[in-house]
Amino acid sequence: MSKLFGFSGDDDFCRRGSIYPNPKESSLFLSLGRHVDVYFPPRKRSRISAPFVFSGERVEQKKQVSIDVLPDECLFEIFRRLPGGQERSACASVSKRWLTLLSNICREELCSNSTTEYLKPEAKSAENKADDQETESDGYLSRSLEGKKATDVRLAAIAVGTASRGGLGKLMIRGSNSARRVTDVGLRAIARGCPSLRVLSLWNLSSVGDEGLCEIANGCHLLEKLELCQCPEITDKALLAVAKHCPNLTDLTIESCSKMGNEGLQAIGRCCPNLKSISIKDCPLLGDQGVASLLASASYVLTKVKLQALNITDVSLAVIGHYGKAVTDLALISLPNVSERGFWVMSNGHGLQKLKSFSITSCRGVTDTGLEAVGKGCPNLKQFCLRKCALLSDSGLVSFAKAAGSLESLQLEECHRITQVGFFGLLNCGAKLKALAMVNCLGFKDQNMGMHLPSPCKSMRSLSIRSCPGFGNASLAVLGKLCPQLQHLDLSGLQGITDAGFLPLLENFEAGLVKVNLGGCVNLTDKVVLSLAELHGWTLEMLNLDGCWKISDSSMVAIAENCPLLSDLDVSKCMITDCGIAALALANQLNLQILSLSGCSLITDKSLPALVKLGQNLLGLNLQHCNATSISTVDLLVEQLWRCDILH
Repeated sequence: MSKLFGFSGDDDFCRRGSIYPNPKESSLFLSLGRHVDVYFPPRKRSRISAPFVFSGERVEQKKQVSIDVLPDECLFEIFRRLPGGQERSACASVSKRWLTLLSNICREELCSNSTTEYLKPEAKSAENKADDQETESDGYLSRSLEGKKATDVRLAAIAVGTASRGGLGKLMIRGSNSARRVTDVGLRAIARGCPSLRVLSLWNLSSVGDEGLCEIANGCHLLEKLELCQCPEITDKALLAVAKHCPNLTDLTIESCSKMGNEGLQAIGRCCPNLKSISIKDCPLLGDQGVASLLASASYVLTKVKLQALNITDVSLAVIGHYGKAVTDLALISLPNVSERGFWVMSNGHGLQKLKSFSITSCRGVTDTGLEAVGKGCPNLKQFCLRKCALLSDSGLVSFAKAAGSLESLQLEECHRITQVGFFGLLNCGAKLKALAMVNCLGFKDQNMGMHLPSPCKSMRSLSIRSCPGFGNASLAVLGKLCPQLQHLDLSGLQGITDAGFLPLLENFEAGLVKVNLGGCVNLTDKVVLSLAELHGWTLEMLNLDGCWKISDSSMVAIAENCPLLSDLDVSKCMITDCGIAALALANQLNLQILSLSGCSLITDKSLPALVKLGQNLLGLNLQHCNATSISTVDLLVEQLWRCDILH
């Protein structure tokens, strides 16, 4: 701070002479005599000093002087001698000038309690002592600034205000394109006033550069988590400062920082021995040199790695496979320069022995050969997700499932070469497979293939087949016999399935279904719900029938009579009337907490009493697009069901 104002910072800060050209002005700093009476006429927010002095019979008028005439050096010396954080916060509320001065005072520049004893000669109260202790302790206060609220003035206020409450621990700033935006000045205030900062997240801050982040690195040595997203002016210089001054860094996220290169990433690897998580996305200057160096340096501590939209090649994957000895979570997304060889070399590097979760998206290098190598090279892999892998076929998927003996969860999304052969082959070879999801896979053709049915997969508990238009009744007939212990079933968006295919399926589940999602299955009727409620109503907790327009009040009666555990029901855009709502309300054993009636155009104001009764237990109610329900009815519901979150 002394450098900012250009003086030494000692108590004698005006050693070169008076700061006023007129020596008489210095008398204004002197206190009045002990026997002098001072009279202040009533004035709003008066800043003048004793305009009239009565001494004996004589009245003499003094020159009015505002405290604003004091230069920054004097105010700085006053502020740093204030005895506590509450006093400094109060002063910061006076003006932007005072706020700016206070926010630029480092904790080291504040005078100690012994220096400020003369300001408060009386004994401190217990409350003041507690405030002082809280000021000195490490705090974890959290603050978030978004959009137009993200300004330097607000950051300065946060820096001053949180000091008396234990200090700021977490700060998230999401900027905007407004004229008053966050700059390096705001980060400087945080750096000087919040040394206890542990988490910093910067999003979309085009006005913040290396200077602000270097200030953070110099002042916040306890920093553990840093997120830099869409900060185009931050370069390697800032990362070098963070690496040098923040040895406790454990999590680093860099996204869309166009000027960030390999040098900063290398420094992080060398100087941050506690780094556990790294996420890098869309940084065109980052390549194999930076990524490989970081991974090699943090070989025994780095557990989470995410690389997305980077210009890395097979070299980086080879380093991951060799040095990723502690990696448990790995995500590789949109890496156009990585080939089949990279995945093969990575999997044969014998370094991913602890890998448990692996996600691959839009990587052309994922082929049958590469995927089989992944299954063999990751013996402890439990969760695997493949998205948009156009070259993967049934044979590669089955070979992978056979090699990955510990696999418990598999998700395939937009893998269009996968057919029923690969799908049912998974169920046959995944001995520990508990959850399987197929999303938007267009390779399914609903036909009776006459294949020999494999043995049932008794470990399977959750099955999700969403938006796969080729999956129909013929596939359902096989599915029911392969998954007898299924509890969670999601068939949303399958317009090809009908009652004829779904009803036999329900009879094969022995454990009892808990969660069922049939949203968008437009050809299912009340018969399915009646059978579902009769066979699995004693275990059913969640049911989604959104868009099943053939479902009517008969289904509501069956649910009310047979589903005592049901807590989440969605019948949006169904043919439900007031009678169906009344049936739900009359069921004493029903304990609904979430009810969605969005788009049910047959529900009218007559359902008000039933909805009020249901609302005694409801936490959420969706009445959007219920056009036959009046606004006054909705207002009454909002008034009476004050504990329930109502969408209308």
